[in-house]
Amino acid sequence: MIGRLIELPRITDPRGNLTVAEAQQRVPFHIRRAYWVYDVPGGESRGGHAHKRLRQFVVALSGSFHVTLDNGHQRETFLLNHPWQGLLIETGTWRTLDDFSSGAVCLVLASEHYDQDDYIYDYNEFLKYVGCSK
Repeated sequence: MIGRLIELPRITDPRGNLTVAEAQQRVPFHIRRAYWVYDVPGGESRGGHAHKRLRQFVVALSGSFHVTLDNGHQRETFLLNHPWQGLLIETGTWRTLDDFSSGAVCLVLASEHYDQDDYIYDYNEFLKYVGCSK
């Protein structure tokens, strides 16, 4: 398995539900950055890169989308559509997010601050990085 779905606590209440993501608890790293993606036009995709050091925890806060992970040897697609569930993405994993529903909001918790040098944008370069030749 390339990625790992992690259930977050769901505190149900008639006034509205609450879910929490705590660093070093259900999110297995210190959170140094958080960002969210929204208003993705139909047919568009996000991601299309890998990271050398950064780990991510991705949550569909609203709506749904697919995350396809590729480690150079296997590929797996996850449907994210529950705000109490997140996908852990480890380093050295190519990721693509697509099939966003209308109104989808994607939250990303990241283990590192933004660093342009951490990104691999070319898939062939990624394959070389992970020691895989296709």
